[in-house]
Amino acid sequence: MSPATTKDPRDFYQDQNPAPGTAIEPSELEIQQGFANGKNPDPLPKLFQPLKIRGYNIKNRIWVSPMCMYSAQDGFVSDFHLSHYSQFAMRGAGLIMVEATGVLPEGRISPNCLGIWKDEHIEGLRRTVSHMHKYGAVAGIQLGHSGRKGSTIPLQLYGTRDTFKSTLEEGAWPDKVYGPSAIPYDENHYVPKEMTAEQIKLVQQAFIDGAVRADKAGFDVIELHSAHGYLLFEFLSPLSNKRTDDYGGSFENRVRMLIEVARGVRKVLPEHKPLFVRVSSTDWVEGGWTAEDTVALAKLLTNEGVDLLDCSTAGNDPRQNIPLAPGYQVQFATKVKDEVPGMLTGAVGLINNGKMAKDIIESDKADAIFVAREFLRNPSFVLSTAHELGINIKWPNQYERGRLKTKYSFV
Repeated sequence: MSPATTKDPRDFYQDQNPAPGTAIEPSELEIQQGFANGKNPDPLPKLFQPLKIRGYNIKNRIWVSPMCMYSAQDGFVSDFHLSHYSQFAMRGAGLIMVEATGVLPEGRISPNCLGIWKDEHIEGLRRTVSHMHKYGAVAGIQLGHSGRKGSTIPLQLYGTRDTFKSTLEEGAWPDKVYGPSAIPYDENHYVPKEMTAEQIKLVQQAFIDGAVRADKAGFDVIELHSAHGYLLFEFLSPLSNKRTDDYGGSFENRVRMLIEVARGVRKVLPEHKPLFVRVSSTDWVEGGWTAEDTVALAKLLTNEGVDLLDCSTAGNDPRQNIPLAPGYQVQFATKVKDEVPGMLTGAVGLINNGKMAKDIIESDKADAIFVAREFLRNPSFVLSTAHELGINIKWPNQYERGRLKTKYSFV
């Protein structure tokens, strides 16, 4: 995606062309000055090759994963969000996925999560998107509903009390916590009410309406949050879905909620805008959702116009036994990529250095890398990865003096 530009010469500082994070050949002078050891590798590692999805040519494959920030009131974007997402755009991230954003007030994870359930939310989101676009980043938003894991305290309060339940004084909605079945995540979460057929239709429409608002705000990509034990995934897993109607029981019934949401959202999205789904590829619990289920789901989602499966895991059952290690979830992106023609995949999970990211993409284990915590530690992860791999890329104009060198020279 090309960065936004201006025709007013007094606004020259806004012109970032090419966009930060774009691989460019160094000049002979830049090589002499130590900004590069020589020409870029040929062929260029795929990590820094563009990826075309529908109408977008995303400048590199290092993307910001959606991460809850718990910094909103009544769902509205704050100045924090503008600063937070802009820093990644300025420093070259190819795509930035805005955190889980509630399609209904009770669809938030905490009272401090972002929302998109009313038109008034659009303007703040539009301002944030506009700033990301100035640096040529593709702007995505994750639409979600917390389900039985809603009405909880924000991360900043973890460890300060013996429960995850937020209080009425903090804006909780204990009477509006619901899920596919009346099964709580654990004793530290509210007991959900089993959703009625009418509530299912209401939530599905809320996702569709949220997608329309996201489009109006200028977002390029929509991602449906069907992972980590939140509502859409709660329907998928037999551990959390004990329904006996058309939305429970068999695999075909349990995936129905997500399939119908994806179908409805795809219909209202412009044809050139991609649709992603994040899914927990396994529950890591015996008798739960499996990698084979994820492959079967991916085949159905391909038919609904979903372009990319963002392959995470876990979050739906406290009995989960997660084999944490660098890149531990990459295998699921690879499995889907290998077994579902036409479905792109994103790898996520403890991918914390440039060599690992390069190897994943170069060996066709995934099409893109979603990076979370490492971006929080190092917002310049794209720039530092390029330096680590010996690739010359465009830095933001204003930060040119801080550009990393391979040697020091007064040339």
